[in-house]
Amino acid sequence: MIRKPLRPLARVLAARANGENPDVIERENLRERHAEMAVKSRQRAEGRLLVLGVFFVCAFAAIAARMGMMATSEPQEPLANVVGGTIAMQRADIVDRQGRILATNFETHSLYAQPPQMIDPAYAADELVKIFPDLEREDLIEDFTGKRKFLWIKKKISPEQKQAVHDIGDPGLMFGPREMRLYPNGRLASHVLGGAGFGKEGVSAAEVIGVAGVEKQFDDYLRDPANGNAPLQLSLDLTVQTAAEQVLSGGMELMNAKGATSIVMDVHTGEVVSVVSFPDFDPNDRPRPPTDGFDPSVSPLFNRAVQGVYELGSTFKIFAVAQALDLGLVGPETVIDIRGPLRWGKHAIRDFHYYGKEMTVSKIIVKSSNIGTARLAQQIGVAQQKSFLDRLGLLEPTPFEIVEAQGGQPLLPPNWSELSAMTISYGHGISTTPMHLAAGYAAIANGGHYVAPTVLKQQGPQYAHRVMSEQSAAASREMLRKVVTEGTASFAEVPGYQVAGKTGTADKPRPRGGYYDDKVIATFATMFPVDDPQYVLVVTLDEPEIIAHGEERRTAGWTAVPVAAEMVSRLAPLLGVRPRVEPAKVTGITLTSN
Repeated sequence: MIRKPLRPLARVLAARANGENPDVIERENLRERHAEMAVKSRQRAEGRLLVLGVFFVCAFAAIAARMGMMATSEPQEPLANVVGGTIAMQRADIVDRQGRILATNFETHSLYAQPPQMIDPAYAADELVKIFPDLEREDLIEDFTGKRKFLWIKKKISPEQKQAVHDIGDPGLMFGPREMRLYPNGRLASHVLGGAGFGKEGVSAAEVIGVAGVEKQFDDYLRDPANGNAPLQLSLDLTVQTAAEQVLSGGMELMNAKGATSIVMDVHTGEVVSVVSFPDFDPNDRPRPPTDGFDPSVSPLFNRAVQGVYELGSTFKIFAVAQALDLGLVGPETVIDIRGPLRWGKHAIRDFHYYGKEMTVSKIIVKSSNIGTARLAQQIGVAQQKSFLDRLGLLEPTPFEIVEAQGGQPLLPPNWSELSAMTISYGHGISTTPMHLAAGYAAIANGGHYVAPTVLKQQGPQYAHRVMSEQSAAASREMLRKVVTEGTASFAEVPGYQVAGKTGTADKPRPRGGYYDDKVIATFATMFPVDDPQYVLVVTLDEPEIIAHGEERRTAGWTAVPVAAEMVSRLAPLLGVRPRVEPAKVTGITLTSN
């Protein structure tokens, strides 16, 4: 910029020639320069005010737009923000069929340390060991005096523990708010609920995720903030589950069994009202999975109801008989040749006792003849047997909605030959879970329809495809009733409740192949009341053994049956099944004229 001089030489010389004072020229030029500078300063200030005004207008417009958007949008649950991502803090409750809490959230705190801010690390370590005996003093002192700037001490602590830590008074010990999963009933239904743990973790929040059972199966639903006020309702009944666990625990101890499982299933809806597996665990303090060993059943995490793949023995015989009835091959009073042993190649099939040369189909079930059902399997044929068992859902994992059920894959013969068909007819050569067995017996109980077992509460019957005719199912139920009144399950008789069922005793397989000589899996599958079945009950004992009448007993008739009878007497009233007198058969009368 070219500035005008205050005393231009030309004007000064001219003023001196005219006798004028040159200072006047300087003062005039200085006044003009100041006036010009004032104009520029005013223009600069006006520009700044304009920019500031535009900024305020835009800011208020943005705030107004955001307020309008919030007023017109759907409300969302708040999220806890932490460095590295967003951690959701909500998880829906789990309730039983009556709406009683099985799993819920509990507000608690985590405990962490910032060693640079600690005043007396040794004293803090001494006091923390008193509050948390599982901590090691030397490890704490090493961490507190090292180079670490952050250290987790406990991921969750109780209010009492928080107060005790607070009383230590060290500013380096700090708390973080978080939620944890609480199971107020402790071990009750632990294998169904599974358990939960922490996913993404931060100082101010921790994500709760399912690790097993329904917690993991329905993890997306439970974590969805939109379902915070819509709990997941299960088919379990808290009262029935409690009674079932008490009876099965006592029965397992009396029968000296290594493990046990029981299932109570509604034959029309498929709802599993109770499912128990022992040994169990507390989901509030879920144990770690085993890292060694060949036998998974030794772990309390093993769910015998859906993961225990066993040969269930003679409980399968009713399926062979029901199919033979449905195909019209035999009737209940058809006589079958049971002379034995029944040989197929180098293999021989024998009965546990000698029952004579022939026996009716009904007696084959009552006396539990292996040869009799093998003869029926020969008539049925391999292809038809396989198709029938497939329709019963016995060849695939059950659709029961817990993640562990996917591992309950039945073990089938690699080559389904005629010999396989014969052995499968009496429960050998095929291994399934107790849950498979419950679904199969439910089809017989409800009149011939397959019903998928479910852990979710249902509304009304959930019949799927028809497996057998109603007449075949009714005839099968009559035979199962005779097993209790005349056969191997005489201890299952419960006054007021017409129980029908079938026993099954099978040698227990070794984890590395082969079978134990002195260990069995004892099972009793039953339905009640037989004249109008409402529920199926399956009880399985692992390695039972008792002394009765001076002899060592392992069979289901001596072990699983008494436990099931006690369970029916305890559970039936809780299930709303009223005791009644069993209807007698009408005597045949012939009318004649005189």
